Amino acid sequence: MASERAGTKEGRCAEGPSDGFRYWSWEPTIAGLCAGPRGACVRACVCVRARAQPRGTDRLPTFSPPPRAVYAAAESSLRWEPRCRQQLRHLQDGARIAARLPPRLEGQWVSTGCEVRPGPEFLTRSYLFYANRLFKAFQFYYWDPSCREPSYSLVIKGKLRLRQASWITRGATEADYHLHKVGIVFHSQKAMREVASRINQSSGEGCRGFLPPGRAWAPGALYELLSAKTERDCTAALGFAMHELSLVRVERHHQPLPGLQQSGSSLVEELYLGDIHTDWLERLHYRPTGYQRPLQSAVHHVHPCPACRAIYRADEHHPPILPARAELPVQLSGSWVSTRCEVRPAVLFLTRYFIFHGSNHTWQGYYYHYSDPLCKQPTFTIYASGRYTQGVPSSKVRGGMELAFKVTQARVTPMDQVTVMMLNSSEPGSCGLASSWSTGVEQDITPTNGCLALGIRLPHTEYELFRTEHDPKERSLLYIGERPTDGSSPDRPDKRPTSYQAPLVQCAGASEEFPNYYSLKYVGKEGANGSQELKPFLVALLLLVALQLLRWD
Repeated sequence: MASERAGTKEGRCAEGPSDGFRYWSWEPTIAGLCAGPRGACVRACVCVRARAQPRGTDRLPTFSPPPRAVYAAAESSLRWEPRCRQQLRHLQDGARIAARLPPRLEGQWVSTGCEVRPGPEFLTRSYLFYANRLFKAFQFYYWDPSCREPSYSLVIKGKLRLRQASWITRGATEADYHLHKVGIVFHSQKAMREVASRINQSSGEGCRGFLPPGRAWAPGALYELLSAKTERDCTAALGFAMHELSLVRVERHHQPLPGLQQSGSSLVEELYLGDIHTDWLERLHYRPTGYQRPLQSAVHHVHPCPACRAIYRADEHHPPILPARAELPVQLSGSWVSTRCEVRPAVLFLTRYFIFHGSNHTWQGYYYHYSDPLCKQPTFTIYASGRYTQGVPSSKVRGGMELAFKVTQARVTPMDQVTVMMLNSSEPGSCGLASSWSTGVEQDITPTNGCLALGIRLPHTEYELFRTEHDPKERSLLYIGERPTDGSSPDRPDKRPTSYQAPLVQCAGASEEFPNYYSLKYVGKEGANGSQELKPFLVALLLLVALQLLRWD
């Protein structure tokens, strides 16, 4: 879809006149860090006016509480907010994550589940790094998105040398690698026939006779695809490259253990390797600037992890068969938030927060962009909204659902001076009001049909791929299609993703979602900014709740 502070504060509202009254603006923001009893939160900016207190008095004015029934209704609609807020707070708590430079790689690292690469390719990985810089890596490929039907396995041997901290991707380390051998083991006659056909048709002269047509499958036989000694390389037909090893990052954090005191936790280590280009033709020579789904230490991994043990014990002759899981229908309704600080190619760090309204097929998305890999230094925030179509099962990516999303409105909030300067230097009429941007102030970019400087075009349609599943903790996860590596938009059906971004976790169900994001700065009859007039009852409700939050007991 589109690219990607709460509480009560005293002071004069943006439009507050000098009329002898004091003003308090209550401005809960996207993160939902709300004040008030039981964490109630309303997505609005409410400016409250009251007669000034005598000089020297710091107490807030007293307001009559709203009727109990009205407050109960508001609280019922908003009771999900603390869970989403807690997840967003967790993402912003970068002090819990440690990243050592240069990273320490020695040991075995494994996938935590079935991975989906562009193509699509379904695989699991197990990489073993030795203290003498040698490595041995297993890549297990499957026919299905649950990684239960093995196709073939690759065993890769080589040497890795860490270099310096990356000048491009902040927090990463660049590395050089050299492959010594790559072997393949087929797990069925069908897999052997398909791979042999691809190699014989598309590889160089030295690979044309890799496997004679009609050759019988020999279970457990290892065939050599690449050898540094003989200078033979037949891996190109498989789209194989290990460029992921050229960008490395290791993160460490502690996972709280259930049932113990707050101090009880277990160490989790994650290995981030370079991303795979979404265009098959580009992946052989692409040098990554983002990451793919992380591997975890075979010793220090999340608990529970049913897939970890199976992958840890596997080898090229015995590929892991992951535990069976039920295929879930894609139920988008509710609220979904990032599980970690995400990294995109071209050095984009961000977190995401989505609200889907299944009743009318509308959606809202918040994209928080940062300049650092811990998502602690914000640069700008994008709010986007629109409609989406009814999904249909994907004919190309098993387990996926195809949808079309139309983006009709967007707003941008610059969060640092660099972004403000960039936006104020934009061509007049290309990104909001010319030369009017300031830090922390949101501006509607719908009237200018988007923002050229940020690559946002309105309105536009994107062709998406979705999937939902449960993690071992029975949390609902939402996978949204991976963005094109070249930074373009999937604005045509043939550009629809065939792989996924990092998952979002559901923090509120359909019955708990708040129907819309409202800001009273946009209240009024439909005008140039496309805003709709709020119903009087809703305005009254928001004001009553705000007054209650400001009430002095």
